[in-house]
Amino acid sequence: MEPENVFVRPNLVVEPLFNRWYAWPYLISPVSSALYVANHHLKIMQSFTSAPQVHVKALQDRKLIGGPFIDYPASRAKEVRALMDETVKDNAQALAFAKAVRAYHDLLMQKADGHSLEPLYSEAPDPLRGYVELVYDMNHAPSIRFIEGLLYQSPLFDEDRQSVSMFLTESDGRPFAFSTPRLASDAAVDLPIRFNDPALDDLFRMKYEPGNYERIKELLKIDAAQEALFSTFFTAEPTRAGGYDGDGVRIRYFGHACLLIETRDVSVLCDPVISYAYDDGPPRFTYEDLPEKLDYVLITHNHQDHCVFETLLQLRHRIGTILTPKSNPGALADPSLKMALKKIGFTRVEEIDEMEAVEVQGGSILGVPFLGEHGDLNIQSKIAFVVTLKGRTVVMAADSNNIESRIYENIACAIPPADVLFIGLECEGAPLSWIYGPMLMRSLPRSMDQSRRFDGSDCDKAMEIVSILNPDQVYVYAMGMEPWLSFMIAVDASEDSRPVRESKKFVDLCRERGIESERLFCKKEIVLPAR
Repeated sequence: MEPENVFVRPNLVVEPLFNRWYAWPYLISPVSSALYVANHHLKIMQSFTSAPQVHVKALQDRKLIGGPFIDYPASRAKEVRALMDETVKDNAQALAFAKAVRAYHDLLMQKADGHSLEPLYSEAPDPLRGYVELVYDMNHAPSIRFIEGLLYQSPLFDEDRQSVSMFLTESDGRPFAFSTPRLASDAAVDLPIRFNDPALDDLFRMKYEPGNYERIKELLKIDAAQEALFSTFFTAEPTRAGGYDGDGVRIRYFGHACLLIETRDVSVLCDPVISYAYDDGPPRFTYEDLPEKLDYVLITHNHQDHCVFETLLQLRHRIGTILTPKSNPGALADPSLKMALKKIGFTRVEEIDEMEAVEVQGGSILGVPFLGEHGDLNIQSKIAFVVTLKGRTVVMAADSNNIESRIYENIACAIPPADVLFIGLECEGAPLSWIYGPMLMRSLPRSMDQSRRFDGSDCDKAMEIVSILNPDQVYVYAMGMEPWLSFMIAVDASEDSRPVRESKKFVDLCRERGIESERLFCKKEIVLPAR
């Protein structure tokens, strides 16, 4: 292997980490990040160090995977304790901020009675002074609006907490990312590098373009102790990027909610989460099946399985424009995706509003509203997409829960006739506290928590959407069943689980109506002739 002509191996995993926890958007935005460190990471680590055997025993039950249990043997409790102590030391400002948020919220609930909020500014805890606005809604309920742009300029946004862990994989299994920190491993190279460092682009570019080994080693500051392992991450065997040059519209399903829509002129990738390439496991599309350039990347909403930094960072040098939904500015649970992505190195990020269109060569990308999936919180950063290319219309409805079918009737009046509908039928979903628990200002009774779930449509609700949009083809996606997603999504994929039963019933009903239909798994290609 010549050092000036090497490629990154296709099975090199690069996990982005924050305080050695798997990074996702809520760990970038300063407010949600502080609350997650204080109310999630530290609590899980404290629990593990106090009773590691409880965690070990709990994870023997597959139904508890995805719960607040660290997936390490009890023998690593000292390492978790060391990480916990380091987290407390290195995140003093974030912890003080999280404490101040709760204290100020409590004060606001006591004193904001509909009169002017101006006197309460002077009572703000010091970590919040100059970074918040107090507001009422139209029912005179008070809340804190966080000035997110200023907070990104403050010490609370600490990029030194960012790093990456690199290792080769031959299988899909990894410890569950949101309950298990990434401890040091002899099989991984850990780099204290910020996510916006251009050196990462140079590394990922070497998946497809030959690069100089000595140069990338220098850019990433690989030391002598790391080099023996680091050198195994490269190969002389080239990997070629894919691409489509046919006359029609090609749709490729990469797993979960990830869809690539291409013509010979334009490529659109939605909710990227891409598997690595290796010989084991079921067939799948991988990074090498993507085109050299991705003109548009679409993000439907700000959840860990739809906005995946691990994939996005590896594609950053190939992405033209990212389209994200607009957030609810300053809301605690709805940080700006645009700001977060710009802070980790994406230069062209544009927000798209409901019923707003972006013209592209040969068609358009339209943002449309969808209900559900967010536990009844006032989350604005969610949007479904309608992509029209060469006279063909593809609707990607994400995790839509058809709570009110009139919304889809109104959408149908505003879009071209649908050729293909992709819709999720994860009709159980996790309870509200699973994602938003660290940001809740007061605990929620279990019955309320369980009733407010991140669920999509069931069979009957999804069939209503089909009846309204009347597509020629319907595919169930975003079910989280692909094996390479098990480290970030904990779902019951057994045949007797409700989502599986409902999706089977749905597919059968669609077929009875003469609609081509399938529950997607791992890999699918659809080609639509130009119209």
